[in-house]
Amino acid sequence: MALKIKAVERLLKFDKESTGKYRYVMKPEMYSSLNQNKVIKEAALRSGVNQGVMKACWDAAGEVIKAWATEGHSVALPGLGNMRFGLRSKSVENVNDVKASLITSRRIIFIPSVDLKDELAKTAVQITCYDRNGELVKRVTTDAGEVEDPEGDETGEGDGKTDGGNENENQNQNGSNQNQGGGNGNENQNPGGGNGGGGTEDGTDES
Repeated sequence: MALKIKAVERLLKFDKESTGKYRYVMKPEMYSSLNQNKVIKEAALRSGVNQGVMKACWDAAGEVIKAWATEGHSVALPGLGNMRFGLRSKSVENVNDVKASLITSRRIIFIPSVDLKDELAKTAVQITCYDRNGELVKRVTTDAGEVEDPEGDETGEGDGKTDGGNENENQNQNGSNQNQGGGNGNENQNPGGGNGGGGTEDGTDES
């Protein structure tokens, strides 16, 4: 099994005056989205549990995860890692200026488990390259690779914003050990990872 990537030659403009340069931009080839019923059916087959029982357990687990995560807990997702909430907010110097309006967004942070990271790291990657005319020009296959470490600085990118997502990381979590995934979480959970060319497909510079 391998992760499939497309590298497509695109005209990128790095400013309004530029005529642009052609660069190969990589992005994942996404598979079809698996609906809940198919996942439940497959899980029932693998576990030997009745499909109706599996659906009831699935629904109950979802409700528990949602309830505990919105209470501020880091909740274990079996075999995957942990999920918790975070936020982005503006920082202020004076405590009298602290108010709810400083919160700019609420976030859901997924912290992958060590096993999941290891599985991703050893999964092969197949890259198929297409030129500006849509013609296939090259295929590349790689083996193991590095996985971005979720541990790291969760401060905002300039503009005085901070991420308060890990301030309660060490709270009591109903007597259970929820720290399975290792790490403090990272805001850069970009599943696409697909900007290998320094720009975007619509010709703007993301850097």
